[in-house]
Amino acid sequence: MQKLTREDLYSLEDYVEMRDDYRNKIMAHKKNRRLEIGENILMMFEDRLIMQYQVQEMLKAEKIFEAAGIKEELDAYNPLIPDGSNWKATMLIQYTDVEERQHKLTQLIGIENAIWMQVEGFDKVYAIADEDLERDTEEKTSAVHFMRYELDEAMVAAVKTGTAISAGADHENYKAEINPIATNIRDSLASDLD
Repeated sequence: MQKLTREDLYSLEDYVEMRDDYRNKIMAHKKNRRLEIGENILMMFEDRLIMQYQVQEMLKAEKIFEAAGIKEELDAYNPLIPDGSNWKATMLIQYTDVEERQHKLTQLIGIENAIWMQVEGFDKVYAIADEDLERDTEEKTSAVHFMRYELDEAMVAAVKTGTAISAGADHENYKAEINPIATNIRDSLASDLD
């Protein structure tokens, strides 16, 4: 998937005028990129369109229009765009009660290494997590992790021909499995692959 450049972005003026329609388009697109693993883990699979929206929103919020600032935002968000042989996701650990969430985060250290994707007929693929910085401490894990799932050529080919995908968690304190994931999500993830 091609990385974003300045030429892909709308001017602040144009973006403000089109923002409502563009946001509606992104929200509809994100429905096909959202995967709940059990009751408390949400995977938001990133792609070029979502990252373009994120950059546009940052530029608008910070009123950035100079080349250096735009480059900084592109440099921050481009690594989250899939490279053609992988899926990239933001994992959110969600508990509505603050005290429960704090307690669970102490029990879920290492959860980012226990979330898997599996193309039917192949071994599970575990995420390469938090490449930008460490998000666990000895006391607790973070509620947000960044994940990359690398697929080999045979897996990519299988997904491109419609093979089912499963997902799950096999952490000692959090187990869940979706077999298979919904077709709309599977098809959206297939579009990330070359």
